[in-house]
Amino acid sequence: MTSREHGVTRRRFAAGLIGAVAAGGLASRVRAEVPQLAIDTHAHVFHRGLKLAPGRRYAPDYDAPLALYLQQLDQNGITNGVLVQPSFLGTDNSYLVECLKATNGRLRGIAVVDPGVAVDELRALDRAGVAGIRLNLVGQPLPDLTSSEWTALLAHIRTLDWQIEIQRNASDLAMLAPRLLNQGVKVVLDHFALPDAKLGIDDPGFQSVLKLGATRNVWVKISAPYRNGAAGEAFAKQAYPLLRRAYGVDRLLWGSDWPHTQFEATQSYAKNRKFLDELVTDADERAQVLASPRGLFRF
Repeated sequence: MTSREHGVTRRRFAAGLIGAVAAGGLASRVRAEVPQLAIDTHAHVFHRGLKLAPGRRYAPDYDAPLALYLQQLDQNGITNGVLVQPSFLGTDNSYLVECLKATNGRLRGIAVVDPGVAVDELRALDRAGVAGIRLNLVGQPLPDLTSSEWTALLAHIRTLDWQIEIQRNASDLAMLAPRLLNQGVKVVLDHFALPDAKLGIDDPGFQSVLKLGATRNVWVKISAPYRNGAAGEAFAKQAYPLLRRAYGVDRLLWGSDWPHTQFEATQSYAKNRKFLDELVTDADERAQVLASPRGLFRF
């Protein structure tokens, strides 16, 4: 074989190899390079130009806009996020929807609605990327979930395959969650289920919340330990193995709680992401916690 023929053969071999790689090996390499989902299931965005809800308990004096939140995700290796409607914005979910639409599926939303909301509004929220509603019941009277208005709303939630996210102390959650489960909806409990800070894992309400894990229709956010008192991080480290045993890793959701309203002086996104490493020390388990919200939030 002449050197010229040898060169042609070599080029043909190379072309065939490239084709084979493109057909199989390259595709698998591309798949491997796609980052694994890491989902922040609890954050808020807002700015001071938004209309505040009457009767609010708190209103921030700073802006936490979408662009700044996305920057937090990028800087901390988080691929996706969930925006939770802040209580001080009430049922006006327009900024939430605006942010969801601007991010082309990277984010999902949890809205706040009146129990008498029209089904067409719920469907519009669903199309925008909303995956559930929140009941922030801290300092609020407990709703009558058996009333006709609430049963109708919960039926719509069930049809949409949404979740009900509740922020309330553990002793009341132990009573509220079963009432929601009886109506066939998925339930998410905020911030380690907020037991009595003085009792921690010994709070009878928290012990009752642990029993809800057997239903496989309740999730718990392992988020914002600082909302569980001055010893919140120590409590979280005690609570996590109990929650893992009761619920399974696939029912525990990490959230940053950015921008840490009312705790801004002591908290940051990076600090809360770093605490997750201390809380869930096994890297594979931690990756599962970060990825498991995919189905619940329909990513």
